[in-house]
Amino acid sequence: MAAANGSSDLSSEMEVDAFRRLFPLRYHEHHLLKSVRPDARKLGSARDTTLALGAVASADGSALAKIGSTTMLAAIKMEVMTPTVECPDEGSIAIEFHMPPICSPLVRPGRPAEAAFVISKQLSDTILSSGMIDLKELCLVGGKAAWMAYLDIYCLDADGALFDTALLSAVAAFSHLNIPVVSLNDDGRIVLVSEDTVRLKLEKPVNTEKRKLKLNALPFSLTCILHKNYILADPTAEEESIMETIVTVVLDSSYQLVSLNKPGGPVLSHTSVIQDCIALARRRAKELQGVLNEAISDMEVD
Repeated sequence: MAAANGSSDLSSEMEVDAFRRLFPLRYHEHHLLKSVRPDARKLGSARDTTLALGAVASADGSALAKIGSTTMLAAIKMEVMTPTVECPDEGSIAIEFHMPPICSPLVRPGRPAEAAFVISKQLSDTILSSGMIDLKELCLVGGKAAWMAYLDIYCLDADGALFDTALLSAVAAFSHLNIPVVSLNDDGRIVLVSEDTVRLKLEKPVNTEKRKLKLNALPFSLTCILHKNYILADPTAEEESIMETIVTVVLDSSYQLVSLNKPGGPVLSHTSVIQDCIALARRRAKELQGVLNEAISDMEVD
């Protein structure tokens, strides 16, 4: 009898799996009628989120962020540059988002993923417009030397909400960033100085020790999928592939709106839908701030 029940359960599971693959939208809509998702989450709930600082030892700042299965590795490398004539007392930030073939079967080797360019631009716009970083903080010698922060983010697993996870990893990497010690050499050039050299006072450093970058309002985002009368927070790749309307809300740590992005999809008929997305994003920003604070505390303990 037990064997018969086991065989029946297996057959049932195979039928459900086949239905899901053949009719994915109907499968998901069946769950939506019960206000639950296939992974047992409530419609407005995000997936489990983890954050680890200092994931890349050779970087000046780094972080590994995971939202559900979606995984991002962010690393910052600082280099000295000559500031522009227009902004002689400001440094710069260059952000590049990478999607190697290991992150998704949809990414083909030798062919850059289209989403990578879009997310790179979106990250740059968000970080600069949020006011998180005062570029004057990156100035070393006015008109002569400033820091260029190269931020590279690698997508290791693309299972939906890529921008949200990438932004979290970027904010965490900047929170972990230690700006190197530099000095002026005899030729008037800025050069990196080792900590041992500073302790022995062999060079006169411009900044006497590694320092943290002062961060202001930290941006956090939440992507939602709108389907009929439902709002699904933090969608998986499967949900994104079968439902058209995606809205990404970015708030700062004071819960002020930084940006709202809706790439295509049907026109929204009610402003209340956007208000509901912002309300979910406000709750999510509080959660993410807590995750970041915990990761920083863990790093300090270590």
